[in-house]
Amino acid sequence: MSRAHHSHTGAPSQRMLRVGELVRHAVAQLLARGEISDPVLERHVVTVSRVKMSPDLKLATIYVMPLGGKDEPEVLAALDRHKRFLRGEIAHEVNLKFAPEVRFRIDDTFDNVSRIDALLSSDHVKRDLAGEDAEEDGVDE
Repeated sequence: MSRAHHSHTGAPSQRMLRVGELVRHAVAQLLARGEISDPVLERHVVTVSRVKMSPDLKLATIYVMPLGGKDEPEVLAALDRHKRFLRGEIAHEVNLKFAPEVRFRIDDTFDNVSRIDALLSSDHVKRDLAGEDAEEDGVDE
């Protein structure tokens, strides 16, 4: 298949999204069932929020967040220690030609959402929005 017709926007393909979701479900199930015997992971509830797949589907970046955001470095280190086991289990769960390499990252989208909410509820923004409403009311008259 020619690559000339593929999009160059950098957006993930439908296949990348589908495989990423399958990998996310597989890792979440492994963590939920407690199949990884590690004292750090046994003490934490870990959320697998999303998985980004590389275009060739050979690398899976798994974004995780421990409940409450506590002990993030320790949780990442524990997951990194069990990378080979997780890769093998993903290979059994998801039918791919190659088992993807896995790497773990802390998901910072929750922090970004909190920061944006704080900005939107700040007095400066409220004042600016109130000013826009007053201008719009004046235009309508």
